[in-house]
Amino acid sequence: MENDHNHNDTKNSEFLARNRRRAFLSLAAAVAAGAILKPHVASAGGKTRAQARIIIVGAGAAGLAAASRLAETLDAAKITLIDAHKQHFYQPGFTLGGAGIKRKDYVVSRTADYVPPGVELIAESVAEFDPESNRVVTDSGKSLAYDFLIVATGLTLEYGLIEGMNEKLIGKAGVGSIYHSPAAAQATWQTMSAFADRGGQGVFLRPATEMKCAGAPLKYTFITEDYLTRRGRRSKAEIVYNANNKVLFSVPIVSEKVRMLFQERGIQVNYERVLKAIDPGRRIATFSTPEGSEEQGYDFIHVIPPMRAPEAIRNSPLSWKTGAWAEEGWMEVDKGTLRHVRYSNVFGVGDIAGVPKGKTAASVKWQVPVAVDHLVAQIAGKTSNARYTGYTSCPLITRLGRAMLVEFDYQNNLTPSFPGLIAPLEELWVSWVMKTMALKPTYISMLRGRA
Repeated sequence: MENDHNHNDTKNSEFLARNRRRAFLSLAAAVAAGAILKPHVASAGGKTRAQARIIIVGAGAAGLAAASRLAETLDAAKITLIDAHKQHFYQPGFTLGGAGIKRKDYVVSRTADYVPPGVELIAESVAEFDPESNRVVTDSGKSLAYDFLIVATGLTLEYGLIEGMNEKLIGKAGVGSIYHSPAAAQATWQTMSAFADRGGQGVFLRPATEMKCAGAPLKYTFITEDYLTRRGRRSKAEIVYNANNKVLFSVPIVSEKVRMLFQERGIQVNYERVLKAIDPGRRIATFSTPEGSEEQGYDFIHVIPPMRAPEAIRNSPLSWKTGAWAEEGWMEVDKGTLRHVRYSNVFGVGDIAGVPKGKTAASVKWQVPVAVDHLVAQIAGKTSNARYTGYTSCPLITRLGRAMLVEFDYQNNLTPSFPGLIAPLEELWVSWVMKTMALKPTYISMLRGRA
């Protein structure tokens, strides 16, 4: 089986190599992808001098981008970044690792490499948020006071909320899940590749919770179908996608386009199906439906777990107490300013923010400048008109070498960055190039506060 996988990896490399020249011809347009996420935020010339103590919790994409922008904007402020993770993951690349397109080290770097000069990094986690006293407490018991707080903790993957499932199953017994880690994405690729060699029953899904990169479940379904087709096993496979509600995507026109593509490629769709249990020994997945439980057998299943806010946020005064985002514990922030609704010196950016859209790296590039602009204006005794309109971008891979560049806002309006050049609902090579080649450099620039 190892030799088979190596052979398939070689075939995949040859496919990409054959199209490399074409990629470079398209790359000039793709490099402009940085402009896709360029936020419209007014910036005052020069630095603002301030003695403020600013704590940023979380050194993922949002936390590092915020630290870089604040360090560039403020003079004399004490900026502290708190995160226990020594490694930084380029999470938009997990799908590429799970598709055998990139090696697992493609998404791995060091957190410390992106911490700007003058910013203190504390390698711990925050166990308690106390916004009434303007302090946080780390897991070692260290109490740290702040004047301003930016929460960028990300979210937690709750595999344990699916009966019979845990992360140790990934890569075994036909179970895959690209979300967990670079190693899990690679293990998922090996498992999916073996399935593509044999055929059988492939089961795909998304959770009923809010989630990061809601397009990833669809991407991985498309990618698997394409591998089956390329290896001559499509007629020997059945692919089933289980939507958690009555649509395939939150933006109606995108949902309909995906439905049409699924129909065209013989992908069965079940609506209102939520995975609640898995029996890896019998290879049976159990879904809840409006009529009760339903069992589905599988040879390969791509599990995407429920997602919610980290426990320290869920149990803090910062979380929503009522409404759509209360149960999962997302931060109660104003959707336009990212400022906390009840604590004016607290901001929430990235996945943790309880807003209608925005759990993607693309959203971070728009959210962080807005939050920082409001924070700096408050320090200077001014006001900011900067607003986050819900911009979210999803380069939706539909087959190897093709993707749709879907961009939208809070109102589900499509917001294409290149009208007349890139049609958002067309499967294009240039959109594939953006996803696989151009977006990572833009992401790194974002971390350094330059995008």
